[in-house]
Amino acid sequence: MRKRLWLRRRTWKKGILVKEWYRLKVGIANDDGMVSAHFGHCREYSIYTVENGTFLRRDIPNPGHQPGALPALLKKEGVTHVIAGGMGPKAVEIFQSHGIQVLMGVTGEVDSVVKDFLEGNIVSGESTCHHV
Repeated sequence: MRKRLWLRRRTWKKGILVKEWYRLKVGIANDDGMVSAHFGHCREYSIYTVENGTFLRRDIPNPGHQPGALPALLKKEGVTHVIAGGMGPKAVEIFQSHGIQVLMGVTGEVDSVVKDFLEGNIVSGESTCHHV
């Protein structure tokens, strides 16, 4: 079953329930244009701002692999979803505690992956890196 990926916010204005759509920000672990096998060890993060079915990409360098630093950085960037080949269970837990959804086991070219994500064709799978 395909899921709608736009986030919906419900607010009340003058006693009327208003449903508003707002944009997604997707962070993808990027190694030379391909989804990185390990989220914390990639060269950079491609941040896609998705609005009205289109996306704008901005790349930021990986500041280094330090536990908890990357989830905080991407939360500060406004990222709502992260996509990577894999990451450790502690990183997944930290992302989820920040309200960021995690999709793992993903491979491919980053621009194609974000398009597939928007079409609902990305399914989270097994992590490609194995932490204890």
